[in-house]
Amino acid sequence: MNLTLNKWRIPRRTFLKGAGASLGLPFLNAMGLDAAGGKKSAQLESSVPQAPTRMACIYFPNGVWEKDWHPSGNSPALELPWSLEPLSYYRDSLTVFSGLDKKHSHQGDGHYAKTANFLTGLPVRKTTGKDLSVGGISIDQLCAQEIGNRTPLPSMELGIDPVISGIDTNVGFTRLYGSYISWRSESVPVAREINPQRAYERLYGIIQAQAAHRRGEGATDSQSALGSGSAHGPLLDIVLEDANRLRGRLGRDDQFKLDEYLDSVREVEKRIDFFSKQDPREWQPDTSPGLGEIAPPKGAPGDHEEHVRLMLDLIILAFWTDSTRISTFMFANDVSNKNFSELIPGVKGGHHSLSHHQNKDEAIAQYSAINRWHSRQLAYMLRRMSTIPEGERTLLDNSMILFGSSFSDGNRHDPSNLPIVLAGKAGGTIRSGRHVNCPDPTPLCNLYVSMLDRMGVHVDAFGDSTQPISLS
Repeated sequence: MNLTLNKWRIPRRTFLKGAGASLGLPFLNAMGLDAAGGKKSAQLESSVPQAPTRMACIYFPNGVWEKDWHPSGNSPALELPWSLEPLSYYRDSLTVFSGLDKKHSHQGDGHYAKTANFLTGLPVRKTTGKDLSVGGISIDQLCAQEIGNRTPLPSMELGIDPVISGIDTNVGFTRLYGSYISWRSESVPVAREINPQRAYERLYGIIQAQAAHRRGEGATDSQSALGSGSAHGPLLDIVLEDANRLRGRLGRDDQFKLDEYLDSVREVEKRIDFFSKQDPREWQPDTSPGLGEIAPPKGAPGDHEEHVRLMLDLIILAFWTDSTRISTFMFANDVSNKNFSELIPGVKGGHHSLSHHQNKDEAIAQYSAINRWHSRQLAYMLRRMSTIPEGERTLLDNSMILFGSSFSDGNRHDPSNLPIVLAGKAGGTIRSGRHVNCPDPTPLCNLYVSMLDRMGVHVDAFGDSTQPISLS
């Protein structure tokens, strides 16, 4: 078929198929743009589909050293302090906030009453675990309820640390509150996936599982076909024949996009395959509370930075293929005492311990360096998203990435002047590249109302909001 002489189109929800598995596609010119050079057809310009807005909410524990995080002064010009410097290349895609607050977190303990309601903004009930309450639904799950039916996965929840139960006897709160930021209702948290292999299988296996369910079959065979080392091999091998068939019908630009996308899938498959080869018979450190000082050696399958980046890559792939438009990710559970000594030169001791710096310069320097490390991981994510074209924009342009913690200075456990960054432009509806210095205290939920609106979920109020924050 000569694509330069006709207007061949493929639907947005097109999948590569093979041997009972399927793989979503990125946004291609053939899904609404003229195949000859990727230019808009004048007759179809008004009906060209626009890439959707995606939203990710990314949490890191233990707050920040504010002097190295918040821009100084009231100027809207965005000058990034030391902890945010790794994001400098993406300055034009960033909105950094000051003055945001969660009034319902000024009560309760120093951690759990602040983290559990990170995305709800409502009071957290003090409990030992039998009657959980974070006040209401989180913003990601409200989005999932409203628009989750437009994608195979309504939402995707990822993390690094396993869920910790039991009671923190120092404060009388259940540790469950520190393991979740996503809540389906005030008392029902949404399970996080912390294993990259299983997260990958869920991402690309959900379609097959649903199809098998409709046929009255089990989902096991179709899901197992997606994991490397299965009887059918990796997912990309399964759909490769269909991909090659499709490639021959695409224009040059779309062929490049498809090849780049398939290369990215292959890269993630290879990394996950390596990550999952750890022999379960080998010694592994206890992950129970109190042993957070143990750090896996650099380069091992348990490497923390590689684990984090795999999860961020999975969010990118999910957004790229429109498998979901909503995701959350927790760098670590609340009160995490992760040891960063193998990852950051000059850092010794656990994250939580260093956050209680007691205004000692040596502890502050290490604490701030950990904040900077988290910013560097976000920069990794933004770099990859900025290279993925979607029509006249990029995946980063069409997304909102909320990045922050549940209180400011870890030594004070203060939920005012929260460290919050919003990356991306939500399809051009956010005027980024600036510092928004809100009157103190401005509810964090004011920002959430504005984000919900850009996701197509229009509410008069959310959490403790008083009015939307102007982002345009």
